[in-house]
Amino acid sequence: MKYGFISVAATVPAVKVADTDYNLREIENLIAQAEGRGVEIICFPELSITGYSCQDLFREQLLLDKAEEALLQLLDFTRMLDIISIVGLPVSVNGILLNCAAVIQHGTVLGIIPKTYLPNYNEFYEKRWFASAQDLRPTEIYLAGSPVTVSSEPKIFSTMDGVRFGVEICEDVWAPIPPSNNLALAGADIIFNLSASNELIGKHAYLRSLLAQQSARTMSGYVYSGSGFGESTQDVVYGGNAMIFENGHLLCEGERFSLTSQMQICQIDVERLRAERRTNTTYINAQRHAVARQIDTCPVEQRDFRLTRQISPWPFIPSDADMKDSCEEILNIQTAGLIKRLTHTCSTRVVIGISGGLDSTLALLVCVRAFDRMQLDRRGIIGVTMPGFGTTDRTHDNAVSLMTSLGVTSREINISKSVVQHFDDIGHDISVHDVTYENSQARERTQILMDLSNELGALVIGTGDLSELALGWATYNGDHMSMYGVNGGVPKTLIRYLVRYVANSGVDEKSRATLLDIIDTPISPELIPADEQGNISQKTEDLVGPYELHDFFLYYFLRFGFRPAKIFMMARHAFDGTHPEAGHYDDETIKHWLTVFCRRFFNQQFKRSCLPDGPKVGSVSLSPRGDWRMPSDASSAIWLKECDGL
Repeated sequence: MKYGFISVAATVPAVKVADTDYNLREIENLIAQAEGRGVEIICFPELSITGYSCQDLFREQLLLDKAEEALLQLLDFTRMLDIISIVGLPVSVNGILLNCAAVIQHGTVLGIIPKTYLPNYNEFYEKRWFASAQDLRPTEIYLAGSPVTVSSEPKIFSTMDGVRFGVEICEDVWAPIPPSNNLALAGADIIFNLSASNELIGKHAYLRSLLAQQSARTMSGYVYSGSGFGESTQDVVYGGNAMIFENGHLLCEGERFSLTSQMQICQIDVERLRAERRTNTTYINAQRHAVARQIDTCPVEQRDFRLTRQISPWPFIPSDADMKDSCEEILNIQTAGLIKRLTHTCSTRVVIGISGGLDSTLALLVCVRAFDRMQLDRRGIIGVTMPGFGTTDRTHDNAVSLMTSLGVTSREINISKSVVQHFDDIGHDISVHDVTYENSQARERTQILMDLSNELGALVIGTGDLSELALGWATYNGDHMSMYGVNGGVPKTLIRYLVRYVANSGVDEKSRATLLDIIDTPISPELIPADEQGNISQKTEDLVGPYELHDFFLYYFLRFGFRPAKIFMMARHAFDGTHPEAGHYDDETIKHWLTVFCRRFFNQQFKRSCLPDGPKVGSVSLSPRGDWRMPSDASSAIWLKECDGL
């Protein structure tokens, strides 16, 4: 389980009803392919050795004997293979017939799992042929030449690397209390489902939703293999569903109604699943009564690890299909949070510093939405541009233009004279462009906003974002402070998308043009004078690193607690140059900025320990009250040591 990943496969072999020789060849062929591709566990559909739709042929002794012979041949085929295979077959136990899954590896039957819930309604008639696991008492039988105990006792299989998995069969997951509930709560990381669900109008969408929900509810990987082409179409059709989920997210899905065998292979991040479970107290409370017998699988040789699943360079960014709805929802969360704070404080005015950059632009747009929803005059939004030593014409003009076109109150207060006086007061040389030079400007701007709020009876709206908070890229008691921070839960990479969404959906043409230019402006605090051509000379990403890298680091560090080595491996994969819109970074660059991230994240916690209130909008937040409680003097030594060794 390198880096916490395990490779699994969901298969849909072509079958011939009751032709065990043909079906065995298809199964063996898929197992061989999977073994060659590094798959560790492969799952086949329900009754895959005989075919699901044999009907009364399941009463024929010859079919039952041939199914057992096929299993014996499959054991011999897998004797030298490390892969764990899960196949379906009928098993006779003391006069009753069970619909079973057999877990096999290295020529050994590791366990037999009988089906619990037998559908016997509408087109299903399983109780005509099979008994339920609930009807079974523990019984030792000889199956394919080996003794094996068959029982209704829940079973969890544990690999040499410690990955734990369980098995349920088709209808089991449709039950009010699926067996996978207990299996997951007893410690199973992954559930495999051998299925034979037929196709009906609307059923596939319902099935996909059901599996996603079960995977999410149990915080597990869920691997589903459904019968496909070759099953009898006497009354129904089997489309062949192969789906793999991880905590509710569909990782991959096969082609339904395929006329040939197919196999879907994915890597499930078990470490990520366990991190989710550890932080969910509801899950922890529920698992106390879950029980299952553990069965150890066979030792295997370790292979070199190669990540095959796709890793998005922008984990905070919704997919294109969800972009509109997600942007609208985020803006609504920010807006609703601000409306509540305004209502609670009986405020009809806000003060906000407008720099012409992305962060203050988004905060201003949220203020406008809030005032419009509350039917307040936009002139109650006092936007203040405060040019200083590093302000460029481009950002200044954009700030003024946006405030004008949005119809808010616009004020301009140049801070240069005040800061020069401050330098004289403290004896600082104005030609020394150090941290004092920069932070004095940020604090002067905050003082102006705070004092204006007192004068006008208004709230100061904070503009700092989640990425800046993670890196501590804010002046303590400067732009770090406000009366309500609407952007505190929004990472830098997402802000660009939110501003673009607003630009393209509901503002006047002049505002749209300004917003698009703001999006294209380099990110900068503008605290150092511009160059000779009047362009921005202080670019944040040159100093602190690319935000798309830092947001990537932040997501996996905070959301799942991944260690630097795993984040580094995933970043190499995500930023390898194959994504047309993402940056391409070599190993040294990723290592350098990952080290910077770890160092700054720990060193700057003191700023996050006293943040103003603000709304959480996604799964990651740095609020010291709600999500991230960390001592300001915690050591980063072990994280930096691992970074050094990358």
